[in-house]
Amino acid sequence: MKAGGFEQVASASEAVDRLAALHGAACQSLRGALERYLKEHKPPTPAERATFRYPEVRVTYRPDGVMPVSARAYAKFQGPGVYSTTVTQPEAFRPYLVEQLGLLMQDFDARVEVGVSGLDIPYPYIVDRGDELAGHGVSAAELARFFPTPMLAAVGDEIADGLWDVEEGRARPLALFDAVRVDFSLRRLVHYTGTDWRLIQPWVLLTNYHRYVDQFVRWALARLNDDDRYERLVLPGNVVIPRGLAEDEAIARVTGVAWHRFQMPAYHLVARDGHGVTLVNIGVGPANAKNITDHLAVLRPHCWLMIGHCGGLRQSQMIGDYVLAHAYLRQDRILDEAVPTHVPIPALAEVQVALQEAAAIVTGDKGEALKRRLRTGTVLTNDDRNWELRWSQERRVINLSRAIAVDMESGTIAAQGYRLRVPYGTLLCVSDKPLHGEIKLPGAANAFYERAVGEHLEIGLKALDLLRSQRAQLHSRKLRSFDEPPFR
Repeated sequence: MKAGGFEQVASASEAVDRLAALHGAACQSLRGALERYLKEHKPPTPAERATFRYPEVRVTYRPDGVMPVSARAYAKFQGPGVYSTTVTQPEAFRPYLVEQLGLLMQDFDARVEVGVSGLDIPYPYIVDRGDELAGHGVSAAELARFFPTPMLAAVGDEIADGLWDVEEGRARPLALFDAVRVDFSLRRLVHYTGTDWRLIQPWVLLTNYHRYVDQFVRWALARLNDDDRYERLVLPGNVVIPRGLAEDEAIARVTGVAWHRFQMPAYHLVARDGHGVTLVNIGVGPANAKNITDHLAVLRPHCWLMIGHCGGLRQSQMIGDYVLAHAYLRQDRILDEAVPTHVPIPALAEVQVALQEAAAIVTGDKGEALKRRLRTGTVLTNDDRNWELRWSQERRVINLSRAIAVDMESGTIAAQGYRLRVPYGTLLCVSDKPLHGEIKLPGAANAFYERAVGEHLEIGLKALDLLRSQRAQLHSRKLRSFDEPPFR
């Protein structure tokens, strides 16, 4: 299977069929050669090595007359030319690929061709767990002599970060992430979340506290009983609780999960229509927030929301009040080069409205009563958990920014959503008021958590439910630049 051999396809579905066939053949060839080497120490021939390559899709747009104008934020061209990307796991990404290619073919009469790229598939990306390589007395260094390995020089976010250059005679990027970048992140997702990446749902909640996990599991188990949209709950370690499982058995499986083995354990309520919900406990800090969103982004989720705790900075706030972030003051320092702090991170209207409506529905509060409990404003995201010890330096920036809350993840998650074109939002719950003497003490904290966490989680879930019917509007033009790859 040498590079080339591009064939035109008549439909988006046919394109994905061919991508899947080529990817499957390449993986089968690589896997077979690897297994043979482990057993017989017989390396692949040069001809075999030429078959270990990702498939590629090319889209050509040559307008006959005036280029159509599309109000859609994605699946459109910035100008005539050839656009291409390598593809991995095409069967798993079938709905996304069919939608994007289908719209380009339908609205722009684009020509789509599928063939074999010149990009090798690294061998670690085709083994299921890694233990297949154990017990054969073969080192990674030895395998690297004969099989393609991950090369950091080939993995990057140049397209997403706008660092790629248009070269004469070379295709423009069709997607934000190529196959190597996607495969890199898929493996990281398994490592960090403790679950198969295929289980991650397109509607994502991110939290910084395990008590939200307990509430999510309770909510998900209830949905399996009373909402036939959902078919199973999957826990870290790929522990499955199917619909209809006896309550005592379900509880036994939940309590038996060793979630602490994973750095950012994930929980997936899988829906029949593919629009379920994933909750990831990302832990504390902007490094974790950037890490997980770097990898989640390759799955092209419809939305990620941050729901967690914050310190309230205003006297009028009460413990248990909510903060709906309309702006972010980023002192995370982790994204200063990728998204400089002078670049504004806009609030997305659809997400903001959904969160406010969800809060009204869940709390039962409206008008002034809702305003007393839910305050909009700037959230300051700091990379120093003990920022209070630097109060003499922090005081002025808090005053100038009019910030109403401080946390360690929200600004990073919003900036990542902006950078990687994933709709984002933040709803925080005030757990202490460090500037006003109301600090976290064990007894008061426990009482607060029991009362507030369940309601807070329910608001986030309700907001995602409201957003499901607004997918086209949700992928806002605010997230797109003047020179974007066509794919969402």
